Amino acid sequence: MLRDRAPLAEQIRRPGPKRMLSLDGGGIRGLIALEILGRLEELLRAAHGGDPAFVLADYFDYVAGTSTGAIIATCVALGLPVEVIRNFYLAGSEAMFKRAPWFKLFYSRLLDDAISAQLRRQLQHSDGRDRTLGHEDIRTLLLVVMRNATTDSPWPISNNPFAKYNAREIDGCNLDIPLWQIIRASTAAPTYFPAQEITVGTKAFTFVDGAVTVYNNPALVLFLMATLPEYRLEWEVGEDKLLLVSVGTGVIDTRAISASQMTLLYNLKSVPSALIAAALNEQDLLCRVFGRCRFGDPLDSELEDLIVSDEAAANSGLGQFGPKKFTYVRYNAPLSRAGLDALGLQRVRPEDVQRLASSRFMPELMAVGKAYAARLDLAHLGPFDPRRTT
Repeated sequence: MLRDRAPLAEQIRRPGPKRMLSLDGGGIRGLIALEILGRLEELLRAAHGGDPAFVLADYFDYVAGTSTGAIIATCVALGLPVEVIRNFYLAGSEAMFKRAPWFKLFYSRLLDDAISAQLRRQLQHSDGRDRTLGHEDIRTLLLVVMRNATTDSPWPISNNPFAKYNAREIDGCNLDIPLWQIIRASTAAPTYFPAQEITVGTKAFTFVDGAVTVYNNPALVLFLMATLPEYRLEWEVGEDKLLLVSVGTGVIDTRAISASQMTLLYNLKSVPSALIAAALNEQDLLCRVFGRCRFGDPLDSELEDLIVSDEAAANSGLGQFGPKKFTYVRYNAPLSRAGLDALGLQRVRPEDVQRLASSRFMPELMAVGKAYAARLDLAHLGPFDPRRTT
């Protein structure tokens, strides 16, 4: 049975367990995440009686995304089926994810106009008006991560009606910002797309991609914004009270390289992505430490996966850091040669599916997502498995 559509402020204040969904950045590799979400939606739909109208917004209470994940998260929060979101990606990929050659970077405004038009059309109300962050059509709480270049700080922004800067009486209420501008800002990857200017009240700020903060994986900041008193939501913590499902856009293969090969050009190309990957993995690690991890691939050969079985949980007591704060699941497909082989994708080349902005290899990206999605099981959700009767 689908949840009734009470006002958002009423929904988020209801007692009972809460479920959160976090979506990483990763450019066109968002197609991998979409295949995973599509399978999750199928499983949840079947568990809810097979209602064809069931969508992820009927299960999750709070959805977060950075960069390409922000596009997907917004569409999920609006109640769109994954199939519709996938079709939007496929239709708009040439405009949204094709990087201009270096000699055309001075003409990036043309590319910017195409991206903005795609997003604006998708996020408009049926009557042609721009939906805002506070629009009533948004069915769940929504968190989008941007970087404010004007203040030199991360800007995680949500539609939580109780948040400090969402008060209607203040000058520059965040809820009045058009959705398409927020998403466009979160996807403004430096060297790929121009920055986005947004006027908040009487002040104009310049924003760039949220991936150049530590929150390209927004899972941990999502948990914090749902629970810290300062964010004025204060959901109750506990592994039977909070679920956090985190979906990535693929684990990039880190290849061995000699010191002599680490030229200035190499560092200019690789250091930013290496720092983003390191921050992304750190967020995953922290979620596995403070949450009860029920599914996730190994972090490294020393920590392994930090999955806690029911037997281990029963025997370990409270653990080093006290009771676990939430149930945690991490889905992220491996894109190394060995990882693709393990998925049965011997014909897919790692270098083709590790790209951020090329739309040439969309079939390969979708194949990776579908192969990895076959691993999904609602049992991973633990006490939040809708098939449970007790």
